[in-house]
Amino acid sequence: MPSSLPNGLRKRTKDSPGRNENSSDLPMNLLELSHSLATSNTPQDVLETLHHAASTSCSVLSVLGAARLPLKSNDWGAMRLGQSVFLHPDVPDGWWDEYTALAPTRFTPAMFLARSSLSTYTWIETRRLLQPIGVDRWGYELALKYGMRDGFICPVGGRWMIAYWSRKDLCNLLTPTSRILLQSASSLAAQRLEYLTPPDPRRVGSRSRLTARELAVLRLVSDGRQSSEIAKALGLGEETVRSHLKKAQVKLGARNRAQAACEALRQNLIP
Repeated sequence: MPSSLPNGLRKRTKDSPGRNENSSDLPMNLLELSHSLATSNTPQDVLETLHHAASTSCSVLSVLGAARLPLKSNDWGAMRLGQSVFLHPDVPDGWWDEYTALAPTRFTPAMFLARSSLSTYTWIETRRLLQPIGVDRWGYELALKYGMRDGFICPVGGRWMIAYWSRKDLCNLLTPTSRILLQSASSLAAQRLEYLTPPDPRRVGSRSRLTARELAVLRLVSDGRQSSEIAKALGLGEETVRSHLKKAQVKLGARNRAQAACEALRQNLIP
């Protein structure tokens, strides 16, 4: 198991702020980490290897866990502990049980941003960026309840999400280079997890099957187009457009065209 990740992951000191971005050892350290992950035989071994590397390099950082993302952003029924979700033993007791009890009926800003962006943000940065109010702050408030002040999520290929947590504010502790290195390490871990985790039929089977024309109509709805505008843009009749919309709504379980377009966006069916 590697003793640490590259210097870029090490916590900055008062004597050398911002000078931990030396990535000269990056190739060798990532090769060492890759070798250690390749010899991990279970998902828990993968998380422990990643945790050792991350916590050794940045003492305030701990691995939270890894999750194979469902096709539908809020399809929590497809996420099962030990099958598509794996937690590190250091995660505070009780947090996951309460999180899964609340998540099905609530918006999760951190997961939304992880799925929809190539950038990596800490939880505090996500809160500042999206400015959730009221019930949408539940995830942060729950984390604080269990002593997790901040965290860091690394999305991998739109399929996996590797999460870290800390009792400290990570905004100034994780430099741009640090984040790149964590993302690289997380990608290696996700690759090994993909190999160790059996296929999940529920994940594949839950995706809505929309036709190309239904998707084209929904894409234009998401742009704010009216039926007459959509018909003209696609060279279709208005009645045909309305028919495509109704079929798409049924397939997506949506109550109206706006919800259908939103659900298509959530499932990454349309850009």
